[in-house]
This record gives sequence, structure tokens and C-alpha cells, in this order.
Amino acid sequence: MSPASTGSRWMASPYLHLHDHVILNPHTGRGIAAEDHAFVELKRLIRGRLKLDELDDVQKRLAADAWLIPETEDLSTRYRLRYVSLETHTVCTQACSFCPVSIAPRRPEYMPTELFNRLVEEISHYRDTIEAVTLNNYNEPTADRRFADQVRALMEHRLPVAVLSNASTFTPDKVDALVSIGPITYLSVNISTLDRERYAQERQRDHLPKVLEHLDYMKDKPVAETMDLIVLGHEDDQHKTDTEALSQRFAGSHFNVRNFEIMDRAGYLPIGLKPDKPFEKLSGCNNTGSRPIEHIHINPQGQCILCCEDYDEFHKVGDLTTQTIDEVLSGEEMARLRRMVYGVAEAPEDFICRKCVFALAED
Repeated sequence: MSPASTGSRWMASPYLHLHDHVILNPHTGRGIAAEDHAFVELKRLIRGRLKLDELDDVQKRLAADAWLIPETEDLSTRYRLRYVSLETHTVCTQACSFCPVSIAPRRPEYMPTELFNRLVEEISHYRDTIEAVTLNNYNEPTADRRFADQVRALMEHRLPVAVLSNASTFTPDKVDALVSIGPITYLSVNISTLDRERYAQERQRDHLPKVLEHLDYMKDKPVAETMDLIVLGHEDDQHKTDTEALSQRFAGSHFNVRNFEIMDRAGYLPIGLKPDKPFEKLSGCNNTGSRPIEHIHINPQGQCILCCEDYDEFHKVGDLTTQTIDEVLSGEEMARLRRMVYGVAEAPEDFICRKCVFALAED
């Protein structure tokens, strides 16, 4: 809609992500950096929740790029799909202390291959905006005997594949299969430490020798365009030491060693990074983009969940055995939750985002 073609009052989109250095629009994929002279004006409009009857030249530019919208426009049913979590089964080979599986293991369940193939075909319709399709959420994707075939199906549909693994079942034959198919877009292996005793204690499995054998096999092979070893910890001296040890062991390989702080999964776990107190005024989600606008999370039954942090799947937003992806992402339940995540509607006191470190909130 052109700024000159309407008599509506204008306001900043309530779904913008306001940061000190940039303002992001998850609906368009655009950003305005602090160096842009329009940044200050847009920030003023967002923070003041101002509504405009007439637009000056800067504001017209903001309106033309959907930073400003007519106050009557409802964006709660809109989305721009960037990430797909396609969890094909519920089996994990470990029970890590930093994961909900350690305290609430799930029963084994597998997505029917027919459903998987149908969903891959449907997901491919969004390939122009999708940046990654993962085969997991809280499972170990390589534990599925269909793993290589699943990756092949995604690649044949020209979709960017991301694999997040603990490498315990990432055997050489699976590595060779991915090399022959790929490379895939992204591989991430979480490993945490080279100390066998601590590894076994943290994960309730003595898998470190096997994991290192698998990593040594794949470290110099083009499995993925980007290959990361993720060292999770508490950002203390031990975390630093573990990161340095892994960096030295895999120096010169295809692996980049990166460290991240453990978080409490929106209050689910008694350990990890968490907010000092529940957020009062929610204003969005910043968990690898916007979960409610840019992601879809699909479990092995084909049901869709609001967010990866929702381990108990309390917020189900749709069912892909009876609905399309568009029907789920533009549906009223998803829209209702988006409004709460972004503060357009008041969320309940116990709403999951109030306890999440990735929530955006007003000062």
C-alpha cells in the first residue's frame, strides 16, 4: 500500500525487533542500521507508540518499506518462513543435563515415511526464503536408519539441510553418504568436553571415545559447507578450558569450535542462563530470528508447536496431517500466540516467553 494512497493513520509495525544497533523486520527480512538517518525516527515512533496522520519524507520511506503500517492493518496472520524443524523421531541417544530429555525422556515415536515425503514436497514451496531445514528438535537425527535417505530427499528438493548432532551414532557410513549427497548446508556437533568422566556424567552415557572416533573420521571431509563443534557450558573457567582443548585437538580441520552458555529452556531446567525475573512487557522473540514469524516446528506426528523451548508441547498451533503449512502459519491459533509474544495482546502470567532468555521485552 502506497503512503500516498490512503487516509489511514500510520504507526510502526508492532512486530519489529528493536536493538541498540539495528531494527529488524521479520516480515520482510529487512534491517535498518543505527547509521541510517531513518533509524532514530523509527525508534522514536516505536518507543512512543505514536500514530501519524501525515507522513514526512523519511516516514514515507519507512511506510513504503513496511516499517510503518496503517493502524487498521493486522499482521498477526503474516509470516515469512526461514527455518523448519522437522523432527522425524523422538529417540535421543543421550540424556544431557542441559536438556529436558534428562528429566523427562520421551517414548520412541517415528514419523511415517509417507508423511515425511509429503511434508518435504510442501516445504519445498518455501525454498526461496528457507535458510535451514533440520531433522531434529530434541532427538538425535542420525539414530534413525532412514537418516541418509531423509537428507537425500531434502537435497533433491533443493532445500538447505542442517544437522544438529551429538555424533554418537554418526558413523562413517553415514558420513560417506552425506559426502556423496552433499555437502549439506550446516553441521553442528555438541561435545562440551574431552574429559571422559565428566562427559559421561553430564550425558549419562560413556560415549566420548566413540564420538571422537566419528569426529576424527569426518573432520577433514566436506560433510557440510559450515561445520561447527559446539561447546556448551556455564561461561566459567572450566568452559574456557574445555573450549581451548577442543580448539587445539581439531585445529586445521573443517570444524570451527564455538562456545555457548547453557540456558534453562524457558524455566524447564534448574540450571543455565535465565532472566533475572519474568518479563512484564513482551515485545517479540529473538531466538534465531522470530520463532512465531520465521519458524515452524513439526513433531513426528505432524503436529506443529509454537517454539522449540516448549518441550511439553503445550502450545500446539496446528496439525499437518489435516492442514497445510500455510493454514497452520496463517491460522488463528498461531496469530493469537503471535499477538501475545509481541505484546499486541496481553499474555498470561505463566506464558512461556516471560521466562525465556530469548524474549524481547520493553524496558
